Amino acid sequence: MSDAVVPAALVPGPQAARGQRAAAVFDGDWTLVAVDQASADLLGRRREELAGRNIWIALPELAGTIFHSFLLHARSVGERVTWRGFYPPAGCWLDATAERVDDRLHVSLRRSVGPVPDGPADPAAEAAEYDRLRFLAEVSEAMTSTLDPGESVATLADLVVPRLCDWAVVTVLGDDGGPADEGRAHRDPARLADLDLYLGGRVRSSNDDNPMVTALLTGEPIHLPTIDPALAEPAFGGSEEVRAAWERLDPASITVVPLRARAETFGVLGLVNTSTRPPHGEMEIATAVEVARRASLAIDNARLYGRQLAVAETLQRSLLTPPPQPEGLEIAARYLPASSTLHVGGDWYDAFQQPDGATLLVIGDVVGHNVDAAAAMGQIRSILRGIAYDRHEEPARVLTRVDAALTGLRIGTLATALIARIEQAPELAATGRRILRWASAGHLPPLLVRADGRVELLDGDPQTLLGAESTRSRSDSVADVGTGDTLLFYTDGLVEQGRTGIDEGTARLVDAVRELGPVPPDRLCDALTERIVGRRPDDDVAIVAVRCHPRDGAPSRDGAPRQEGAPAAGR
Repeated sequence: MSDAVVPAALVPGPQAARGQRAAAVFDGDWTLVAVDQASADLLGRRREELAGRNIWIALPELAGTIFHSFLLHARSVGERVTWRGFYPPAGCWLDATAERVDDRLHVSLRRSVGPVPDGPADPAAEAAEYDRLRFLAEVSEAMTSTLDPGESVATLADLVVPRLCDWAVVTVLGDDGGPADEGRAHRDPARLADLDLYLGGRVRSSNDDNPMVTALLTGEPIHLPTIDPALAEPAFGGSEEVRAAWERLDPASITVVPLRARAETFGVLGLVNTSTRPPHGEMEIATAVEVARRASLAIDNARLYGRQLAVAETLQRSLLTPPPQPEGLEIAARYLPASSTLHVGGDWYDAFQQPDGATLLVIGDVVGHNVDAAAAMGQIRSILRGIAYDRHEEPARVLTRVDAALTGLRIGTLATALIARIEQAPELAATGRRILRWASAGHLPPLLVRADGRVELLDGDPQTLLGAESTRSRSDSVADVGTGDTLLFYTDGLVEQGRTGIDEGTARLVDAVRELGPVPPDRLCDALTERIVGRRPDDDVAIVAVRCHPRDGAPSRDGAPRQEGAPAAGR
């Protein structure tokens, strides 16, 4: 690196003579609000290329250098800080002084006049800078590898120990202001038990003297070259066990760096050195500030993802309610979102009883994924539920009216759907038989698992999707269902898992159901998801299983014998 050629545009000009002082002022957004010609010369730019521009845009080569860390550190502290070091982009050694005044950072620069090499850095300095940049790159890569907040804070703690300290604690606050995620690491694995004992038994304090609290409140790094024993006393809460663990941890000095993103301080990184290691120097603190900056962005992204996920899951739960358990029927349902989405999608199921006692089952799949598909699914599900409950009609007639509503309301969404109505007229109750009537809008056919283990694929006439504005009439299919039989409804995510074709996937599903035999609905759903889907579904998956049991003849609330619905009107 010492023989690298420095671009001519970056070589300091004649006005940047050794010892000449240059000045620049940054606002809170790192825009250069004032810059003199000497600074422009030192940084290898024309003055008009710098004035009024964001420093990271005007000088992209600055990012990741030790001078970059120095500026971040200077912004974070409330006192004047200085730095001397080699600035590779300009190929020279710099002396820099920076001080924050209100929200502006005043920086003074000059080429070093002390006993430093004139020109490229010596090999040791170059090696140290290269090692530092490699460490920062490692931090960026490791911190962006997960969207789990708990894993993020644990990763951060592991990264800084032992590189920057002997042991570390990371605390991220939740929406309620209390600790949500904590990470810890110690260079000596044998001391992790003491660290856990201290962290688990300490009494948290809101005292302003606490460096963790101070860093949270001010958003600025706190450095204590020595730790006053009286400062830690309140955390012991009178517990000698906690005190002994603290003493075995041998904390001699500490630097606390806030975790900040989007103008919010949401956590802290505590770097502790034992008595065998000197307190952090100024540039170590600057490096810690840069580490915290990079980690903060990654942790904040994980927090935002977690919040979006919580909202999405709440939405999905509100749309996919637990199925009822009518007399004589046992219903189980499962929904698994695609692993690449926010745990929501366009697949849905529904089950409810109609006023005549019949049970209506619905399963469908809106074209698309994520929140948009979930929102469209919610509209279609609500429309279908309202229309199906409104009057006693054949499933095909229900689909026809839903289609008309989607067209008239300009929903603009395509979806497959299957509606099945399980009926048991009084004359069938004695035999335990039921009638299944179903109609499909481009959806996959249900499976019927007989009590003796035989599996039947209930194919019907292929019909158009909902929302296709087709004028073709829809029709019902009918099947007899006996006591002990099980019906299985599913979406294409189950058969196409692993990018399998529909025919091949359907055959795989039939084989799996046949091998499982007439198991209870809950076990059937779980076994199919374990065997076929696994932990990372390629697509959304919805499954509904219904087992038919003998009726127990229990009376209804009005005292009359209960019965499942008679045939729907119009048949």
